[in-house]
Amino acid sequence: MDAMPTATEILAANNDAVTAATRCLDRIAAREEAVRAWAYLDPAAALKTAVALDAGPRGALHGVPIGVKDVILTRDMPTRYNSPIHDEPATSADAGCVAVLRAAGALMLGKTETVEFAATGTKAPTRNPHALDHTPGGSSSGSAAAVADGHVPIALATQTGGSIIRPASYCGIWGIKPTWGLVSNEGAKSFAPSLDTIGWYARSADDLSLILDRFDPEPARSATLAGARIGIARTPYWAEAGPATRDAIARTEQALRNAGAVIEEVALPDDEWSDIARVHDLVMHAEGGAAFLAADVTGGDGLHANMRAMVSARTASNRQRLVEAYDKAAAWRRAFDALAGGYDAILTPSTVAEAPRGLAATGDYLFNGMWTLLHVPCVNVPGCIAANGLPVGVTITGPRFADRRVLAMAAAIGALLSG
Repeated sequence: MDAMPTATEILAANNDAVTAATRCLDRIAAREEAVRAWAYLDPAAALKTAVALDAGPRGALHGVPIGVKDVILTRDMPTRYNSPIHDEPATSADAGCVAVLRAAGALMLGKTETVEFAATGTKAPTRNPHALDHTPGGSSSGSAAAVADGHVPIALATQTGGSIIRPASYCGIWGIKPTWGLVSNEGAKSFAPSLDTIGWYARSADDLSLILDRFDPEPARSATLAGARIGIARTPYWAEAGPATRDAIARTEQALRNAGAVIEEVALPDDEWSDIARVHDLVMHAEGGAAFLAADVTGGDGLHANMRAMVSARTASNRQRLVEAYDKAAAWRRAFDALAGGYDAILTPSTVAEAPRGLAATGDYLFNGMWTLLHVPCVNVPGCIAANGLPVGVTITGPRFADRRVLAMAAAIGALLSG
């Protein structure tokens, strides 16, 4: 089968929604049995919606098929969260992000597989398209695999730990975790509200920008690498990086130097930042205990034991630790904004290594959680390959709400790596 078009290519060709949807559905029919990216798909309903789109005015995203992670509400499709306690009919409202994209003419094609509640528990059945016996990562497993395998050009995802950037790296695609709060979480399952972030996957930086246009009032921009000041943040956890990740950072650093960028090591004071992963996890699990309380008291025996444990851990003795964690996070955010503001971009690892074999675990988010806690924008840039042939990405980040600058620099770096 020939290469599936990107969203940018679909719009440039002035394709109708039915043509775009049909091409995606044909690809899914050929590959879904192997990849298992979809939690819900109704081809007839999708084509009916495409016909209606073509009969109306053309929006900025006319007919672009989009996959929706199955923790994000859709008015015309069920949302089941990969949980035995949810078998809901179609909802009566869209999540905020879905409503915004529909208003621009996008076609919500179906719901993609997720780890239970985008948290913990039951894993998605999804496989990595690059090696079917390897995980695609999680929790946004189906969204990443669907984009990587050409089922859709765009898919919505969420991140509370590393659930956007890690699968993007494992699946060799572009992924963006915007600044926390840039995209409303209305209508998406809450896990840790001070961390939860909605983002998306694509097969090009231009496609990431197309969707960002709907949410960020700042105009798109371009970037030049010659003379750009790039900081490398190896983080306090660099010792855990595997050979593929070390090689990806080294290759990117050398390519940037060859392009005329000025490279500097970003020193995060270890005595202050060494426990940032622990602080992230403390906040995530404490807020998760509140988020899953209702499911715990109403879901019978259906709620997974891991989430029940979060609820059980909601004790008074943990509250002071949580206050201290919030205070540390606030101080770290100010400090990183000031530090990163002196650079055009910060380069950092996306994952500990390439995708591990097996589907029982979705990989380590050690190199993601700190950036989620800091609320900063992150873009996974594909283009590097591990010794076993699997993809591994690098992350470009920067200060809060510098999403446009971060994406522009990531696009320039991506072009460099693919050249």
